[in-house]
Amino acid sequence: MKNIGIAIVGIGIFLSLGFYPIDGYERSRIKRLLEIKKTLEKGDEYKRIPFGAKGSIDDIRLNLSEISYKNIDSLLKEDSEFSRKIQRITPGGAYSLAVMDITDPNNLKYAAHRENVGYQPGSVGKIAVLNAVFYQMKKMYPDDFEARIALLCNKTVDSRYWGTGDHHTIPIYDVEKDKLTKRQVVASDEFTLFEWLDHMLSVSNNGAASVMYREAMLMAAFGKEYPRLSNKDAEQYFVDTPRDTLTLLANTVVNEPLREIGITEDDWRLGGMFTDPAGKYVGRLGGSIGTPKGLMKYLVQLEQGNVIDKESSLEMKRLLYITDRRIRYAKSSKLDSARVYFKSGSFYSCDKTKSAPCGDYAGNKFNYMNSVITVEHPNGKRYIVCLMTNVLSKNSAGEHMYLASAIDKAVTAN
Repeated sequence: MKNIGIAIVGIGIFLSLGFYPIDGYERSRIKRLLEIKKTLEKGDEYKRIPFGAKGSIDDIRLNLSEISYKNIDSLLKEDSEFSRKIQRITPGGAYSLAVMDITDPNNLKYAAHRENVGYQPGSVGKIAVLNAVFYQMKKMYPDDFEARIALLCNKTVDSRYWGTGDHHTIPIYDVEKDKLTKRQVVASDEFTLFEWLDHMLSVSNNGAASVMYREAMLMAAFGKEYPRLSNKDAEQYFVDTPRDTLTLLANTVVNEPLREIGITEDDWRLGGMFTDPAGKYVGRLGGSIGTPKGLMKYLVQLEQGNVIDKESSLEMKRLLYITDRRIRYAKSSKLDSARVYFKSGSFYSCDKTKSAPCGDYAGNKFNYMNSVITVEHPNGKRYIVCLMTNVLSKNSAGEHMYLASAIDKAVTAN
């Protein structure tokens, strides 16, 4: 994102250290998970995560897979009593949210406040990249999901300039030395597709997001030849292809799969890459926007198994499972015993000519902070929240956390 005039623009990153279930190494080959696994095997207490983050990969299931809904919009009809509860606890000002109680699949309850207002989605938009990758893999292997998983586990790609430009670190585990280090992505880094996805979601690394955005484009361009595509030939493709062609392809790859499941351009769209170096060959188009309703459409259909297919929906849900430090909305102590599937992101800008204070995650020109989450309590209470805010000059992390507690109380009261 370019600085414009006196504006200082920053992208806030979701700073957790892991999503994929902690016993998921055998399936994913994400080496970072071995550090957690070895700690637990030693019998050491693992204090970084609450009880709800210790669920097994086998615990994660789709909540609405037995119910088939053809029209997602028909589900998002407000329940008057439930709406009154949510409205009473929703702050005034630049808050927008959508909440759905999915405890009883045959009696879904929906409430919303300014749910059609568009916000810059920040890192929440990385879910669209995740979706694009799984969408393209289905095209390559339409009838063989395990082949898709094998591709994620076995294909290694390098960063090059695509993965650079983000000062936030990624966790890298040296298996032989049993050592976990954290550093920025460098051009020579090589990881499997699964590990790049993990870096994109677990620490919300922007460089990893651009790398996986690039790979989704290459999957679309090369189809069944993609698994054998070398890093050299991949880079040559970008050198040889006109910029406007690449920009259009990038826009189509992430957005068209959303349109196919009833999410409109005004509901949610992604306008381009997440790092400036990636703009060397790929431009931006149409801007990025997200609404609570658009994101709710996605998460409800994910629970149905209607996003690409049931296997893809479940695997993407696993990648959104928090298995490390919870922040912002997910930090509420009310959620400690719950399994949560979460993505957060922010986007802010400071104008030095304004008297209002400004700082990290507290922009005085704009200050977007967004949280999307699915909560599963041990007692069977389950619900989805999509929250988007633009409260100027204030880090809204605390407000998201307190609102999480209030919403949890409202949803679980009956």
